[in-house]
Formats: sequence, C-alpha cells, structure tokens
Amino acid sequence: MRKFSLALLFVTGFLHAQVEPGAGSWKTWVISSGRDFRVPPPPGAQTTQEEIAWLKSFMAQNSNDADATRQIQYWDSGPPVYRWSDLIVNRSVNGLALGAAPPRTAHVSLAMHDATIAAWEAKYFYKRPRPSTADTSIRPRVAVPDSPSYPSDYAATAGAAAEVLAYLVPAQADYFRALAEEAGRSRVAAGVEYPSDYQAGLELGRKVAAEVIAKARQDGSDAVWDGRIPTGPCMWTGANPGNVTGQYWKPILLSSPGEFRPPPPPDCQSAGVQAQMAEVRSFTRDVAAPLNSPTFAQNWKAFFWQSPAGQLYWAHIHLNHWMLEDRMSPPRAARALAALDITMFDSFIASQDGKFAYWYLRPAQLDTRLVPIFPAPNFPSYPSNHSTFSSARAAILGHLFPHQAGFITALAEEAGQSRIWAGIHYPMDNTSGFELGRKVAQKVIERVSADGSQ
Repeated sequence: MRKFSLALLFVTGFLHAQVEPGAGSWKTWVISSGRDFRVPPPPGAQTTQEEIAWLKSFMAQNSNDADATRQIQYWDSGPPVYRWSDLIVNRSVNGLALGAAPPRTAHVSLAMHDATIAAWEAKYFYKRPRPSTADTSIRPRVAVPDSPSYPSDYAATAGAAAEVLAYLVPAQADYFRALAEEAGRSRVAAGVEYPSDYQAGLELGRKVAAEVIAKARQDGSDAVWDGRIPTGPCMWTGANPGNVTGQYWKPILLSSPGEFRPPPPPDCQSAGVQAQMAEVRSFTRDVAAPLNSPTFAQNWKAFFWQSPAGQLYWAHIHLNHWMLEDRMSPPRAARALAALDITMFDSFIASQDGKFAYWYLRPAQLDTRLVPIFPAPNFPSYPSNHSTFSSARAAILGHLFPHQAGFITALAEEAGQSRIWAGIHYPMDNTSGFELGRKVAQKVIERVSADGSQ
C-alpha cells in the first residue's frame, strides 16, 4: 500500500501547502533563468524507497548525536541565506576581509539568490514530496517546509555561497566547502530531505557559482592605478589613497560608475564652504567629556560609525534580524539580501567615482587647526562614502520593509551626521552622498519591483 501511495504522490505532486510556487520564474541577476539551470529529474519510486529506508536507519543511529543536533538547529534557525549572511557580517566585524574590498560580498548574495530561484523552479517542476509525506513513520527533527523536497534549497544556497567565498578567499576554500556540506547534510539528518535532494542542490549551487565567479572576474577589481594625484587649490593631499581603483570597477546595475556623479564641489575658499567649515569647527570634540554630556554621546556615536560594524554591515545586521522576525520565505530572504548587497556594491563604485573625479580636500586640510576625534580616512572628502552607503542601504531596506522605513532612515542620517561630529567631513559631503545613495537605491528598487515577485 505504501508503494502505491508513493507513486500517487509522484503523479499528483500533492503538497500540504505551497510556499512561493512562482518564485522559480522570478528574474535572476546572473544566470539566464532558473529554468535554464533546472537539475535532472529526481530518483524514481524504487530508488526513493531505498532512500527512505536508508534515511530512517540514519536518523535512528544519529538521534542522540549532540553534534548532529547542534548542526541541525544551527542551519535551521532561519532561511538558507541567513547563516551565510551572518557569517560574512561576523568575519567583517572581526577584521577578516573577503577579497579586494568588502562590497565584493555582493557576488556571494548574487550566487545565493540565483541558486535559490533555480532550486525553486525545479522544486515546483518536479514536485517531489518530503520524506515524511511519503512515509509517515519518519519523524523530522525540525518543522517540515511547505515546499517540494527536490532539490535542496539549503544545499543549493550553501554550494553557491561556499564556491564564491572560496574564490574570494582561496586560503580558506576547504573551510567554506566543508560548511556547505554540513549545511546540506543537516537537512538530511533532520529528516526533511533525501540524500539525492542534498546532492542535486549542492551541484546546482556550484554551477550557479561558476557563472557568478565568471562575472566577478570581469568586475574590474583587479584594476591598477596609475599613481597620479592631481594638485592645485582645494585638492586632497596625501599618498596611496584608499579605494582609488574603486572608480574603475564595473557596476552590477548602474550604466557606468559616473551615471549619478554629483556636481562639482564649490571653491574651498568660497563663503559657502567657509560657513561649512565654521559648522564643522562648532562641535566640541573633548574625549574627556562627562558621560552624561551631549559631547560624549556625539563622540561615541562617531566612533561606532567608524567601526567595522558601523561602516559596512550595520544594515545587514538589521536585515538578518528582520528576515527572522518577518519569517521570510527562502526566495524572499535571498531576494532581500541580494538587493541590499547590490545596492552597496554599486553605491561604493559611484562614491569612489565622485571622490576621484574631484579629489576634494578634507576639512582638516583646509583648516589645519581642526583636530578630528580620529584621523580622516586616507582618501578625498567629497562625496561622503558613509552618507552614500547609508542612504542607499536605508532606501532599499525601507522599500523591502516599509514598516521599518522611518527607523532605518533615521539611523542612516545619524551615520552621515556622525562624520561631521567627528570632524572629517563637510555638510555638503553628506548632502551629496545622501542624494547619490538615494539615486543608486532607486535604480535597484525599480529593478526588484519588476522581478516577478510581486
């Protein structure tokens, strides 16, 4: 009787409910479509019966394995992209770089997104029932997803993430790949997927990653700077400016690095800039200020926004929380993360384009009496990187999570304002950066608003 039921399930594709059944047709970023990367058909009824028997034996043998339980719970704590995003954030906060510059992690998110879409396309094409649906004696160790079993979206996401991370950090390739295998196997150990689901998903993720890596190799991040620093009034002075080759990178969505380039900054001796200098000087920067004073609050906020978390991944930290709070489906979580990282990647390039088009001097170079509470970053002032990145990420997150728009916008404004409190930017740097970031984000918003997910 069980064999008859299993065969019937294969014919009808019966499911208790459907999670994002149309996600397989959503627009991809790198691969041509989810359909073009459809995995081969899952095993037939006889092989599936053999997998069920193996799975029941495997689960019984590992039911008291503490390490297996830890892995199951760890990877099941959120949608498949969650733990990989969390991994990247934690590495950054702890000073572990991922390639030429942090924004290149966008390629990890691109790979995870496209692998998820391809996995979803195959899931609803083949409609393979979950193991516990095919054999009700199987007792899964986590909640059974209301989506088809084949291929594993966790394994596809993991395979894609690990291969791109291995490309970015070759010395740790084995570590990332071992994590991917652990992530995929955890779903088998939990009893919600077959071994063949895991194997097909992992292979799919690797194939998608290969396409993304090919794109990453052409992103211009290996560009070589000619070493020329322009001289003249109002020009930045220094050596070996950071991010100088960022102006040559190829954007993911913008038509060119300078598509939204801000207008030229005013003459640094003009009355307007002198008034801005007076505003920068007006803030007290006493590091010995009392704990309950406005100065102390400004100082610690300025230091936070200068930290790795404050500079790069504060928006990801909030996204990671919100994807859990909102119980986002795997495709929507992958979509949100990709949108955020693409916004960051292109806003990074756009900001560097502006900086190295104008080479504008920092406030402490215009007024050498000014003492910032920490040294200004070693590159030109206009526009502000922080304001560009912050406004761009706040705009995309506000679009994705409208109920959080007010909060995240206020946070971005504080991030930009903190650079004036610190004494390393003019107000016009922030104004131009905010406008630039919003323009970049709007282009991403237009793209994701027409990706088929609506």
